[in-house]
Amino acid sequence: MADEKPARPDVVINGRFLTQPVTGVQRYAREVLRAMDAELARGDRSLPTLGLLAPAGTNLPPLAHIQARCVGRLRGHLWEQLELPWHSRGQLLWGLASTGPIAKARQSITVHDAAVVRMPQTYSPAFRAWYRLVLARLGPRLPIIMSVSRFSAAEATACFGVPAQRTRVTLEGWQQNERLVPDPSVLVRHGLLNRPYILAVSSPTPNKNFQAIVDALTLLGEAAPVCVAVGAADPGVFRGATLSLSLRHVGRVSDAQLLALYRHARCFVFPSFYEGFGLPPLEAMAQGCPVLASTAEAVREVCGDAARYFAPDRPAELAALLGSVLADASLGASMSTAGLQRAAGFSWRAAARVHLDAMRELLPQAAPHLAHHSGITLAQDKSP
Repeated sequence: MADEKPARPDVVINGRFLTQPVTGVQRYAREVLRAMDAELARGDRSLPTLGLLAPAGTNLPPLAHIQARCVGRLRGHLWEQLELPWHSRGQLLWGLASTGPIAKARQSITVHDAAVVRMPQTYSPAFRAWYRLVLARLGPRLPIIMSVSRFSAAEATACFGVPAQRTRVTLEGWQQNERLVPDPSVLVRHGLLNRPYILAVSSPTPNKNFQAIVDALTLLGEAAPVCVAVGAADPGVFRGATLSLSLRHVGRVSDAQLLALYRHARCFVFPSFYEGFGLPPLEAMAQGCPVLASTAEAVREVCGDAARYFAPDRPAELAALLGSVLADASLGASMSTAGLQRAAGFSWRAAARVHLDAMRELLPQAAPHLAHHSGITLAQDKSP
């Protein structure tokens, strides 16, 4: 007898993120996907069945309870806009990244931030125009929009017209690092094993504001610690620093190497002007690394009272905080303890549960409840 075709899943996940380099958004999407698969393994029969669609040739992750397959012939935006709606027709489509097919009414996407509006200089004109077009079309009309923080949910409303009552907040997690064994080779290679240092994760965008660290270390002069910068930062940011600062730009490192850097650093510095969440400081706190962070609203939401804060445009404030943490071992120890306690309140499993609960709201049997909850009416989806 021929094998029966598996039943169509209740919800289809937009797997385009699996084709993209892993930065914060893709990390979030991959870990929530993994956590949802783990939740389905628990046997809760009230949960929806899930599938995942990705472009042809995608390296699909190992999933035990989510039906994953590659479809279509296109890639990138064209696949998402032209082929994904067809292959997900009649089904609820779920996006863990910030875009989705404009033609698909029955879907949800995740708004990670509104940086294209608040920090437009960070992006190319073409990217800004496309991203804002997609969010302007989808934001006001989708039944539910997911967001990674209360701050980002408010930004979705202010910048993209998403009705506040249709937002759901997931937060993020750090437990992917529990699967790793720290790799100290990066410490050995750069002479850091027995040398105190501060740690920063930088990228070549103005928003990350690495210049604030350079300016703070310049103010500290000969008392400045070694600053280890991780990431594809523009070397030009170091041009104004004196040689005595011993800046160590180590470039891109593996997740296991970054874990070792977190665990050995005296503190982690996060000077961003704008963030939608702030995953690096959460990862640092989870490893017991004291965090000095900018007053960006989402970062304060994540770190709470466990971090010490400075205005991102006032490097003197950062210099004073660095001096305090480096001079007072008991302060660093208390911040480490507070960070561990704070990080314990975040998990990918909790984020996955928020997504799964939101999916259930939008399935046909839950439509009356959602209409009462949000003041909207859901039509049965017989097209994209």
